[in-house]
Amino acid sequence: MARKTVLVIGTYDTKNDELTFLAEVIRGQGGQVVTMDVSVLGDPAAPTDHSKHDVAAAGGSSIAWAIASGEENEAMQIMAKGAATLTVRLFAQGVFDGVIVLGGTMGTDLALDVCAALPLGVPKYIVSTVSFSALIPPDRVAADVQMILWAGGLYGLNSVCKATLAQAGGAVLGAARAARKPQSGPPLIGMMSLGTSALRYVIPLKPALEARGYEVAVFHATGMGGRAFESLAAQGAFACVFDFCTQEVGNHLHGSSISAGPDRLTGAGLAGTPQLVAPGCYDLVDIVGWAPVPDKWSTHPQRAHNRLLTSVVIDADERGAVAHAHAAQLARATGPTALLLPERGLGEWDRAGADLYNPSGLAQFLDTLEADAPANVDVHRIDAHINDAAFADLALQIFDGWRADGTVRP
Repeated sequence: MARKTVLVIGTYDTKNDELTFLAEVIRGQGGQVVTMDVSVLGDPAAPTDHSKHDVAAAGGSSIAWAIASGEENEAMQIMAKGAATLTVRLFAQGVFDGVIVLGGTMGTDLALDVCAALPLGVPKYIVSTVSFSALIPPDRVAADVQMILWAGGLYGLNSVCKATLAQAGGAVLGAARAARKPQSGPPLIGMMSLGTSALRYVIPLKPALEARGYEVAVFHATGMGGRAFESLAAQGAFACVFDFCTQEVGNHLHGSSISAGPDRLTGAGLAGTPQLVAPGCYDLVDIVGWAPVPDKWSTHPQRAHNRLLTSVVIDADERGAVAHAHAAQLARATGPTALLLPERGLGEWDRAGADLYNPSGLAQFLDTLEADAPANVDVHRIDAHINDAAFADLALQIFDGWRADGTVRP
């Protein structure tokens, strides 16, 4: 097995002993280490492979400028930009196989930028004194980042700190050894969904697509799943996408913390990847189930899915805004886009006789979305529910047409 190299990033002026210990653990397990210093004021005890001056220059600035700013926040943002830029450059050059960043709040702020800049599938670890805390906003967390709480690590080495760092070093090296590129097998189809209690189209579609020679990856539309999906879509990893649960668009629009970010429903389109889209569960906004219900939702009907997740039923105006947001995102697509609009419902809970059955509200939403649909989108209305066999059949019919004419690669 080829030796793997880990990029170790941190402020070597204040955390030299900890970073050196971490590097020794990685080397002791048979790995190689490349070091990057992101400090500003001080200097490391020994030279690093990539100095703080290299980092600042990669961010279009200099250490002298960072110091002259007189603001530690501004200085660290200079270093964060440079560290992310330099890290991406080094990865493209094949310099390292995985990255680990060590820090408190300042180092964690920088680490989030570094990890977000790297492609999905690259092992990325953050060892932080604030791991898993409310200080870290979900929209800055890379879809596949691993975080480890740096217990007892604020000032120097001790037995508790060493225990954490030893595990972290072994984890990142092990991940680098085991990592596989996401698109290493048959052509990959990306699909968004929720559990089968709400959306069931996966059940017929997945085996049908696999029978056609494709691999299918299904992403959970609960914020981080959408981020992972969009990250891979933006990289051009998918031969085609079946984006039939776009609820995260509404979540973000209406301020939910369960968000895939402002770029949801754009990655495939901007990459030119053929996409089939349906606004599954358009009538719901998910919120954190264990937290107090925000005032804006206090008078809305709610459905507790479990102790983690509660769904809020949005009103007609809020659904109209969701329709407009879908159209705006799809207008950015450069590849073939088919918008499927099932007229009998977009989630198992809005079927005739179910709790959220609202045929007039559904019709109003679909009419708004169809009227708003940009010229680059082919609209397909169907007299069926999203979970009906007829819906899956229509999706496969469009997909097979794209395969036949070469739009979708075999």
